[in-house]
Amino acid sequence: MNDSDGNESASVKTLVEDIARALVDTPDGVTVNEISGEHATVFELRVATGDVGKVIGKQGRTARSIRTLLGAVGTKLNRRFSLEILE
Repeated sequence: MNDSDGNESASVKTLVEDIARALVDTPDGVTVNEISGEHATVFELRVATGDVGKVIGKQGRTARSIRTLLGAVGTKLNRRFSLEILE
């Protein structure tokens, strides 16, 4: 992986953190762990216990929207991004 890939992946990680912090009541409880593979990157999102529902949203719509954004960014960067919300 070259430097530009690392910078792009870090920017996507920041995007996920910023979106999650905007949604929750406890922004300090948001952490994102990045697991990079050869062609894909998984972002593990952890939030405070009471904020999990806000990140998932009604019927999973908010989580699906975040995943859609990651898909669009991944298409642009020729890389696959996925999101796991951990409790």
